[in-house]
Amino acid sequence: MKLVIQRVKQASVKVDGKTVGSIKEGLLVLLGVTHTDTEAEADYLAKKLVNSRIFKDENNKMNLSVKDINGELLIISQFTLYADTTKGNRPSFTDAGNPELANELYEYFKKKCSEYGLNVESGVFGADMKVELLNDGPVTIILEK
Repeated sequence: MKLVIQRVKQASVKVDGKTVGSIKEGLLVLLGVTHTDTEAEADYLAKKLVNSRIFKDENNKMNLSVKDINGELLIISQFTLYADTTKGNRPSFTDAGNPELANELYEYFKKKCSEYGLNVESGVFGADMKVELLNDGPVTIILEK
């Protein structure tokens, strides 16, 4: 399982022109699932995500977590995180988990994150989504398990 997280001042996602998820300050999370992922990876990464100290404290140091600032999460499924570009110019997505497994773990991951008391918004699994964000920093971090 792979997460690309971006610290944001705001972010939203639209499907067919309609906003389906929107947050203010917090983290935009792009989530990719591979074939061997299980709930154990989701548990580990949910805990790591909500406790990662990447928000500034009163001394302007990255020392606070999204929980500490009462931030929000916008979680978007993104199978392209498992693109293989080693051969040719067209990426292969054979490392991406099958849609059934990926959706199951995506839903599970969102639920685990919400259990930490955070507001969790999301996109629509498998949909053509338009994501808008105001990156804060910019800060972009990759978490993988």
